[in-house]
Amino acid sequence: MKITDVKTFVVGNPPPSFGGRYFVFLKLITDTGIEGLGEVYCVPFHPSIVEKMIVDVVERCVIGREPSDIERMWRSVYSAGFTQHPDLTMMGILSGIEMACWDIVGKEVNKPVYKLLGGQVHEKLRSYTYIYPKAGDKTNVYEDPVLAAERAAEYLAMGFTAVKFDPAGPYTAYDGRQLSLHELDRSERFCKQLREAVGNQADLLFGTHGQMTAAGAIRLARRLEAYDPLWFEEPMPPDNPREMGKVARGTTIPIATGERLATKYDFLRLLEEGAAAILQMNLGRVGGILEAKKIASMAEAYHVQIAPHLYCGPVVGAANVQLATCSPNFLILESIEDWQGFHSRILKKPMQWENGFVIPPTAPGLGVELDEDVACANPYTGKELHLDMTHHPVSV
Repeated sequence: MKITDVKTFVVGNPPPSFGGRYFVFLKLITDTGIEGLGEVYCVPFHPSIVEKMIVDVVERCVIGREPSDIERMWRSVYSAGFTQHPDLTMMGILSGIEMACWDIVGKEVNKPVYKLLGGQVHEKLRSYTYIYPKAGDKTNVYEDPVLAAERAAEYLAMGFTAVKFDPAGPYTAYDGRQLSLHELDRSERFCKQLREAVGNQADLLFGTHGQMTAAGAIRLARRLEAYDPLWFEEPMPPDNPREMGKVARGTTIPIATGERLATKYDFLRLLEEGAAAILQMNLGRVGGILEAKKIASMAEAYHVQIAPHLYCGPVVGAANVQLATCSPNFLILESIEDWQGFHSRILKKPMQWENGFVIPPTAPGLGVELDEDVACANPYTGKELHLDMTHHPVSV
């Protein structure tokens, strides 16, 4: 079997747009008619450019190869242009391609991908969701701790046993910084209100986006410790794991991080510095499924757990499920609420979510199929990137 062609889809994510402004999917086509699906996460260029990047890499490094030769293909792409370095753009492209190769291999042998990576460990996968706004909200759920606590109780009633929230304030191109007293107070009020709302029935996941210096993160963490969050997420920018290690040693709250890292090499530095108790690789950026499995195995040796990151489309979500199912050190999976809405409509068969858990599929490959009619009916026509940050300093 040889890969013969590629097709790309840039899909606009209609309101409320949970998971980002758009999704970039690709499909690899083989000479036997088997097709594989992949998703590219958060490349920092407009998606029309990303489509060209995908085609360029596939034409140079993938066409004519057997989809099962994943290690050979991975090294060729990783080393393209004499780089051999975790370039986030190339790793995003490679991740989508690699994911599609696994989808093809699984379909060829009629097995889910997790059966090819060590087999099934978990029968169901605990999941969490962000606390999201709803139409008709009188205040901003990201700024109002009372409304956030009400929403957390609603998620608890749905079956969730963990919720994530990020009240620390805007994230900017000038971070890390010291949070203002107002931001510190609001963050503490969120934890207090949410803990009172869910009691010991749900974990609190305190999200940030690298806003703080190490000293600023420790300062905030000491306010939050009384409410026993399960994790303190990416408290400072991801480019200095040694400083992140200072935060980990300066608080009793487990540090979770990794959504902006790629490859085993980035994650090794994180582990060597003791900078995280929970790794949050995004499979649409980290280098693909096999690379994520290698990272999970490294983490296992450090007694560190994994919680695959998801703020994108359901194909990365499906890949996350494959990794989580076969990883002994899996902790929890990020969901976009209960996988309904557009994340359901874009697939021919939606993800199976029951009472707070994702149920691993038994279908071959990734276990999902893109509804191309829905994809083509929702093109992205905007100018903005999938995610972005404030480009001016925050005034205290």
